Amino acid sequence: MLDDTTKGQLASYFERITQPIELVGSLDDSQGAADIRELMTEIAAIAPEKISARYDGRHERRPSFQITRVGHDMGVHFAALPMGHEFTSLLLALLWAGGHPPKVEPAVIEQIQALDGDFSFTTWMSLTCHNCPDVVQALNLMAVLNPRVRHIAIDGGLFQAEVEARQIMAVPKTELNGADFSSGRIEMGEILAKIDTGAAAREALKLGEKAPFDVLIVGGGPAGAAAAVYAARKGIRTGIVAERFGGQTMDTMAIENFISVQETDGPKFAAALEAHVKAYDVDVMTLQRVQAVEPAAAPGALASVKLENGAELKARTVILATGARWRNMNVPGEHEYRTKGVAYCPHCDGPLFKGKDVAVIGGGNSGVEAAIDLAGVVRSVTLLEFADQLKADQVLVNKLRSLPNVTVHVNAQTTEVVGDGQKMTGLRYKDRVSGAEHQLDLAGVFVQIGLVPNTEFLRGTVELSRFGEIIIDAKCQTSAPGIYAAGDVTTVPFKQIVIAVGEGAKAALGAFDHLIRQPVVEATAA
Repeated sequence: MLDDTTKGQLASYFERITQPIELVGSLDDSQGAADIRELMTEIAAIAPEKISARYDGRHERRPSFQITRVGHDMGVHFAALPMGHEFTSLLLALLWAGGHPPKVEPAVIEQIQALDGDFSFTTWMSLTCHNCPDVVQALNLMAVLNPRVRHIAIDGGLFQAEVEARQIMAVPKTELNGADFSSGRIEMGEILAKIDTGAAAREALKLGEKAPFDVLIVGGGPAGAAAAVYAARKGIRTGIVAERFGGQTMDTMAIENFISVQETDGPKFAAALEAHVKAYDVDVMTLQRVQAVEPAAAPGALASVKLENGAELKARTVILATGARWRNMNVPGEHEYRTKGVAYCPHCDGPLFKGKDVAVIGGGNSGVEAAIDLAGVVRSVTLLEFADQLKADQVLVNKLRSLPNVTVHVNAQTTEVVGDGQKMTGLRYKDRVSGAEHQLDLAGVFVQIGLVPNTEFLRGTVELSRFGEIIIDAKCQTSAPGIYAAGDVTTVPFKQIVIAVGEGAKAALGAFDHLIRQPVVEATAA
């Protein structure tokens, strides 16, 4: 199960365990149970003085295993063979149960330990999902720190019949006490905000007491991170407010065109962005959604950034780096069957459609890459492109057309997602040349048709293009004095990570150039 190199690495990590832990298997006669038993046995053999394993567990979910501190009943369970993307989740659960301190703020630990109530979480995930580990690890940590929190992570591939019966078509999907809790990636702060009812008010009060910033960046993607680093290096008071760090990169698997980094993946890249920003004196405020931006009323005055939780932040300059999001098809049935067949992440949700028929909408690089990826998992892929030819790089198109289980239709206008009220069952499209209507019987569709800038809250504040992008000049200045913008949210052509990073740096330099030409107001000394 584990090769010698991995065992050696685990032995090094297990040196950090300070309290004995126990693995408790609740098994059956399945092959999955045999694999779990083998993994448990090998882990225990690496550090027998610190880790023990037994196979007489009575958990109702079989096969599964529990990780707990000896003498305790920690609610950390895996109904999975946690390899692939979840191997890190397994390692962290072992270390945390063994007394190794987690890398989270003390205030977060205190908040988890103070939770009042019984919380039983279930997360459905896949081992190829790069968003799932964040959810699994957050809930596992909560179960380690608070005995009233229980969590079981279930591999949809191991329990595929149940996944189909429950009509789970997108991961991660989390339930709390048997009711829907969340779909998609969710961070620790978001989880706590949903179950700790007083958290939002406390956070709003704390944010509202902050002194004004010289530069306040809205958005935590590549452009926002670069702007924060460049601003902080100028020695000015810098803040960054964002829903999450990483932006779209968190939903990107392979990154092979960021110059000087030959290959990485989205979550690793996002973590590196965050670490770089936090290496400087930047006030990082995540899990916050901006509701409105009000430019300064006069030269030297302060701009206002209002958050949805009611807090208001002040700044001498603001850099908007809110990025973009996946574009919807906007056809009947898309919203109704979202996460019930309609998906946007082939890496996350592809394994849930193993052996089934799916479609991909979009013939650009993202769509063709998705179709190639899915072709190795599903029974068949039908790619629909609105234009008269695929727009992806030729090398990708050649690869796509070499696959025997892929069909391509160009001049295809998707008109409706159809279903039975519970899940998607098919897709209707029209041939734009002949006008003929067609219906495909499908289990799922992956939408890959471009991006929409996140500017709804800015209408009437700064000038936008007809596509909703923020119009900027050569220094990233918007139509509002003291308000700058950078990255995919702007009119800059070619939406690429490396370009967003450069634009973020340029916006910060533009904002600094603006600041040194403005009168200093008394309020900034607060």
